[in-house]
Amino acid sequence: MKDNSTPLKNEFLKGLLKENPVLVMLLGMCPTLAVTTMASNAIGMGLATTFVLVCSNLVISLLKGVIPKAVRLPCFIVIIAGFVTLISFVLERYIPSLYESLGVFLTLITVNCIILGRAEAFASKNKVLPSVLDGLGMGLGFTLALFAMGSVREIFGAGSWFGMKLPVISKDPMLIFIMPAGGFFVLGCIIALVNKIADRRPPQEISCENCPSAAICGKDKSECGASAESEAAQ
Repeated sequence: MKDNSTPLKNEFLKGLLKENPVLVMLLGMCPTLAVTTMASNAIGMGLATTFVLVCSNLVISLLKGVIPKAVRLPCFIVIIAGFVTLISFVLERYIPSLYESLGVFLTLITVNCIILGRAEAFASKNKVLPSVLDGLGMGLGFTLALFAMGSVREIFGAGSWFGMKLPVISKDPMLIFIMPAGGFFVLGCIIALVNKIADRRPPQEISCENCPSAAICGKDKSECGASAESEAAQ
């Protein structure tokens, strides 16, 4: 749980890149790979998930003092399912083409680990406004990740973007991009790009050479190595 003194803008911005649910935490992989063959489907799924995230975080934060701890997860799922049903009815009535394209994955938003995870880890422990901003940021981060994947896969795999045919590419599209293997490839490339932008590096082994406290430690290398071996043995 974040400290309540954390600026509210950080609760919103963290989900866009730093703690992006798809590109950093690797959550929601099923809809991410399944519905991103077209940019329009990706936007639709992202916005529907954002709506459910914001509304469920709002209600759960309001009811956090009322819901018994023993049944909190079933209660969270019921609340989330209610908003998923609502958005499903809206899409079926007003955007039937998107409703049909998303298919069963729209219903599966109910068990999306992003939504349930934010409900359990954040909304149930924080006030209303931070919870709403957390849901909005995570939802928009999810939407941006899906939109990026959907755009790349549709452009190279179908030679179009939002259904509009693109010159040159549309004549000979690379169908591999709209297949499952292409989805994994595009996801990996985008994750690598995000890690490069955020300058994330794999953890390095701590030793006397790169230990930040080497100057004040007082141990020589042999003592350090012996200590490490004894700790590993225990």
